[in-house]
Amino acid sequence: MSAPLNLGLPLGGLPLLSNAQTRSISAENPDGAKGGGAKATPDPGSAARELGKGWKVRPCISLAPGSTTTLADVKGPGVIQHIWITVDPKSWSDIVIRFYWDDEKTPSIESPLGEFFASGHGLRTKIPSIPVAVNPAGGFNCYWPMPFRKHAKIEVQFDGHETQHGFFYQITYALTEIPEAAAYFHAQYRRSTTTRENPEHTLLEGVKGQGHYVGTYIAWLQFSDGWWGEGEMKFYIDGDDPGSEGAPGNPTICGTGTEDYFGGAWCFGDTYAGPFLGYPLHSKTEGGVPKHGLYRWHILDPIRFQKDLRVTIQALGWWPGGVYEPLEDDIASVAFWYQSEPHAKFPTLPDRRGRHKR
Repeated sequence: MSAPLNLGLPLGGLPLLSNAQTRSISAENPDGAKGGGAKATPDPGSAARELGKGWKVRPCISLAPGSTTTLADVKGPGVIQHIWITVDPKSWSDIVIRFYWDDEKTPSIESPLGEFFASGHGLRTKIPSIPVAVNPAGGFNCYWPMPFRKHAKIEVQFDGHETQHGFFYQITYALTEIPEAAAYFHAQYRRSTTTRENPEHTLLEGVKGQGHYVGTYIAWLQFSDGWWGEGEMKFYIDGDDPGSEGAPGNPTICGTGTEDYFGGAWCFGDTYAGPFLGYPLHSKTEGGVPKHGLYRWHILDPIRFQKDLRVTIQALGWWPGGVYEPLEDDIASVAFWYQSEPHAKFPTLPDRRGRHKR
């Protein structure tokens, strides 16, 4: 019998039978055990008190100030297939989500909750993309496939000052063999304020090993009027000259402008959102500063590296007379990539104030 066709495409292998076992973790089944759901007993104050055990007794959890809560602790091999979370937007910057693969000591994914789901500035934004979907009213969905071989751990750290009630989540995964060539999923948050002397934001650097870059999310806060997106997106791959502060080097991939990298053109002029890229957020309230949200997923065009990777974006506008103007803007980003382990330790995540909207 010939080998099955089209297995490399998301829908191509859907008709094929498999020995994989589907499991799902939620507040109603905290460890994802087979037959382990709907076991909570309602207390006298529960909305299910008249229905009893087996109904909607424990649909969510509460996060205490200063707490770290383990959402999932799973033995492999397996692959996380879907994550759904919703919580009050006021807490998005207070909650840090982390993923650990195969008992590693430092996380492979570390980000404020909102930015991980392409929702910066604490603003609800509808996103209909393939790996990340955000639906009314604040339903976070993640479909990035996340394989693991020995162990997967997902936790959330809550830095708010008052207990956050109503944290809802569901994590669906398959227990199955993982191909030797499968890499591990990574995501890293960074935030910086660019300067006129060095109008460049670093999304990623210090990555060592073999892998491929698969996505960018940016929450851009503009501090001046006029056009803000003339800067180039640059990928320094496998030993490219990275340059020095204020003096860009020589990347292998060099874009032509911010709106171009995110699939738009000519200063956007409108918002949009699609399967692989979008500019879903442009917000400017009266008396406020412009806020932008942008994403691009390199699903059909992953950026491959064999040894190392560095990614930057410039903040440039225009001076009168057609001269580029370096900008002082607040840029937060999450870079998404797959790579072989071990990975380099991430830079220290900004504290609560350093993550909050301005």
